[in-house]
Amino acid sequence: MFHFKKHEHTDNILAPVAGTVIELSKVSDPVFAQKMMGEGFAITPDTTNDQVVAPVDGVVTVAQGHAFGIQRDDGLEFLVHVGIDTVNLKGAPFVVHIKQGKQVHAGEKLITVDWSMISQNNLDDTVMVLITNSKTNMDQFQANYGEINQGAVAGSATVK
Repeated sequence: MFHFKKHEHTDNILAPVAGTVIELSKVSDPVFAQKMMGEGFAITPDTTNDQVVAPVDGVVTVAQGHAFGIQRDDGLEFLVHVGIDTVNLKGAPFVVHIKQGKQVHAGEKLITVDWSMISQNNLDDTVMVLITNSKTNMDQFQANYGEINQGAVAGSATVK
């Protein structure tokens, strides 16, 4: 017998890419590894799929190539950061399919990535999913580590 809290489905965080979910502490960039940008998880991506999808329903707050932000209806703010130091590529490997202020749904395509351009520039292609206001607004967080398909439930976060 399952007992569901009201709106529990909205707490889920989907995997924006397929691959392997790892702990943030294993990410090579200390800003992410030490959770300075917030609680979350990282995914070592399966680079055979060039799409990155929304991990949650919400409004787009940031729409850059290497990073996008989504504010969930409950106020939690999610940042998906594609790769480490990929900002230095000035948007070249990314095609952005979203606009700031637009409502998106979990699983909706947000950007397309040329993974080979990231590897040719000797950059780390790890994808981080962060809750940037986790210190002040988040109650509980849980991640499902290991292999994952794009769009599968990678974790959950509840607001205070």
